[in-house]
Amino acid sequence: MSKVDAKRRIEKLKKEIDKHRYNYHVLDKDTISDSALDSLKHELYKLEQEHPNLITDDSPTQRVGGEPLSKFEKLAHQSPMLSMEDVFSDDEFMSWKKRLEKYGGFLVDDFFCMPKLDGLAVSLVYKNGKLHTAATRGNGTVGENITSNVKTISSVPLKLFSAKGVDIDGRIEVRGEIYFPLTEFDKLNDFQKKSGKDVFANPRNAAAGSVRQLDSKITASRGLAFVAWDIDGDLNTNNMESEWNLLKLLGFNPVPLSRRFGDQKDIKKHWLSLQRKRNSLNYWIDGMVVRLNDNKKYTQLGVVGKTPRGLVAWKFPAEETTTVIKNIDWCVGRTGSLTPVAIFDPTSIGGTSVRHASLHNYDEIKRLDVRLGDTVVIYKAGDIIPKVKEVVHGLRPDNTRRVLLPFKCPVCDSSVSRKEGEVVIFCANKKCFSKDKENILHAARAFKIDGLGPQIIVKLLESNLINRPSDLFLLKPDDISVLEGFGELSARKLVTEIQKNKSIDLASFIVSLGIRNVGDKTAQDVAKKFKELNKLMVATEEELVAIEGVGGVVAQSIYEYFKEEHNRDLVAMYLDSGVKVMNYVQNDTDDKFSQKVFVITGTLSSMGRELAKSKIRNHGGVISGSVSSKTDYLLAGENPGSKHLKATTLGVRILSENEFIAMLSE
Repeated sequence: MSKVDAKRRIEKLKKEIDKHRYNYHVLDKDTISDSALDSLKHELYKLEQEHPNLITDDSPTQRVGGEPLSKFEKLAHQSPMLSMEDVFSDDEFMSWKKRLEKYGGFLVDDFFCMPKLDGLAVSLVYKNGKLHTAATRGNGTVGENITSNVKTISSVPLKLFSAKGVDIDGRIEVRGEIYFPLTEFDKLNDFQKKSGKDVFANPRNAAAGSVRQLDSKITASRGLAFVAWDIDGDLNTNNMESEWNLLKLLGFNPVPLSRRFGDQKDIKKHWLSLQRKRNSLNYWIDGMVVRLNDNKKYTQLGVVGKTPRGLVAWKFPAEETTTVIKNIDWCVGRTGSLTPVAIFDPTSIGGTSVRHASLHNYDEIKRLDVRLGDTVVIYKAGDIIPKVKEVVHGLRPDNTRRVLLPFKCPVCDSSVSRKEGEVVIFCANKKCFSKDKENILHAARAFKIDGLGPQIIVKLLESNLINRPSDLFLLKPDDISVLEGFGELSARKLVTEIQKNKSIDLASFIVSLGIRNVGDKTAQDVAKKFKELNKLMVATEEELVAIEGVGGVVAQSIYEYFKEEHNRDLVAMYLDSGVKVMNYVQNDTDDKFSQKVFVITGTLSSMGRELAKSKIRNHGGVISGSVSSKTDYLLAGENPGSKHLKATTLGVRILSENEFIAMLSE
């Protein structure tokens, strides 16, 4: 990027970040997610490092927090409450460590690591062992006097305990975080709902608002908590670890799960451990603070701008981040639907690198008003598919144009159409190459054929070895072995894998056909009703609508599918190629989970979510997407989400994957 372009981008970033910081720190309003704002700040920080002469005093990287609210008395901090540099990867952490060693001229191999709680930073000043003042961070130099409110928080000691060798009669300042325990936050929102009032968006904003109440009785009713992460005074401590222990002796709750480490590998392990635990904790954390343990060296390293050199915040992988759209492509699915996809440079989100995100349909493009060159916020839906959440309009380049609806299929150049009342546009060509590819891939997954990915399917199609999904079962090793990337052994292995999956249950076969609007649950219900494939193929629309859970739209999709001759031909070709569709059999354990409501969270390593859902439904159970008082079981895999905490709070029985498997075999 040229200096002129960098300057232009920096100015836009500064303006956009300042807008969101003002909304958050002064008005207590969330107008962008934390991780998306972090992404913008990180981009600004890197640009300023590349062009140091463009750093100005008014840059968000040189300023901390927001201005104190006028309704509270202003209170000056004896020493500034500083911010932290963020790092997001092993390389960035190692670069920080090397900078310390180069600047300090000493080996850096002793660190103290603390979870980074997502709350409201405050300073508590004690004189003669008693709480004297409490202040918010404010702009880092001057904060808000919230002493009367902080005194209502039970985890803040009003009087320090005596500790051997420590003089508590002088001035002692303790800094830490006021936060909303999630159990208390849920109680508050339940109360708000019952009272017909607006619920709070997140615990941190609720904590900030609760501390800034003019009536301290309101603060007292909120169940806030405090953790300490720093202490300053005439103390006999020479490192952060001893300060952490001293805080506990004086009556504070120092940041839990904090530990001392020397090796970067151990630091990374602890960071990963915290990341795994974050959704089961009773408070929000968004990373880990890594601080030089030795206080003398920490002080010696000093401050750069308003950031101490001796500590960083190693943030967790972003759930949301920002990126710049380079292009918008239209992808053709198995039903012929055209889906717009935003293309951008590789961007890390949720711990993985992504290059594209779904825009759903043309109506969504218009709603977002997304254009080429726009900076957008992307997120992962269900931890799988990246999607565009919103456009950062303040960073839009000049002379951008709206995205136009395509008139032709980008794959086969055929015309496209939109059905009345629907938002999706379709390729009119029934033999579109992309349709064929996606249909065959969809069928391979339904038949549970391993090792048959999109690239192999493209090779088979381009070589005219297959034209439709049923052709897979006619393949011979000699057909495949001549293709690029294959040999006799790999060709034989693939054919063997295909042939061993010729037998398929009726519900899975229905899924393999790719009937529009028909998913796993509907396929199970339909298979249970008709039992046999030939009975389903001649079913009337009225018979289909009569199935519980099958509405008019789905019934029409199934009925019209089997009315079309080429679809009936496909079924016949499957059977002619040796595929055996097994009739639905009601087994003795079908009602094991009769009407029991299951919610699934986390990663199921041995069976996967879809298989678990299928087994629950086969045994009469019901799948729900959210935990409530009506939930019977929470099936929790690795890295469970917030549903785990809610289930614990409501007393819902939580099953591990092994416990669930054991229940199936009972």
